[in-house]
Amino acid sequence: MKAFLEENTEVTSSGSLTPEIQLRLLTPRCKFWWERAELWPYSDPYWAIYWPGGQALSRYLLDNPDIVRGKSVLDLGSGCGATAIAAKISGASRILATDIDPIAGMAIILNCELNQLNPFPILTKNILDLEQDKWDLVVLGDMFYDEDLADNLHRWLKNCFWTHRTQVLIGDPGRPQFRDHSIQHQLHKVVEYSLPEPTRQENNGLTTSTVWDFQP
Repeated sequence: MKAFLEENTEVTSSGSLTPEIQLRLLTPRCKFWWERAELWPYSDPYWAIYWPGGQALSRYLLDNPDIVRGKSVLDLGSGCGATAIAAKISGASRILATDIDPIAGMAIILNCELNQLNPFPILTKNILDLEQDKWDLVVLGDMFYDEDLADNLHRWLKNCFWTHRTQVLIGDPGRPQFRDHSIQHQLHKVVEYSLPEPTRQENNGLTTSTVWDFQP
């Protein structure tokens, strides 16, 4: 699996909000970028795209290390692992990256190594189905893309907040499923970033991405 990922992704740090983080991603120079989707032999490689919500979260943590320094951080739907990597670089004391795709777990390990970091723990199960642990901070980017998932996340995050007083930061570029969800009434805008042109092109013209503080 490691050899397959290394052969079919490109190491890049350009075109995103965090040029200081290197990632293995699917780019136009990769064979499978141009192949029909059904030819990819595994589950959809969502981990191979650096999504704009994750970019905003990662940029914010890098620019504001006090948010995570010495704290425990859970990265929900970690994907390529960039936000967890940003938390590690910024001094988080404990990190768990979660993604339901086991291949994402391998990609996160490779991306940690690219950035001269020892890999942090990775959980490849649906954490929403498990008993909640206590975290100082939960971060999640680009997770509000499906109505049912959004509802489940909203319930889980509210419980996390009220049970453990966990801070929750959400990154999203303004997708309709997020913009129109009832969670909007419980959000405080932290910062909005203008997306680099390559990210805009890869995301149907989305131009900005915002970090929100969840305050139910």
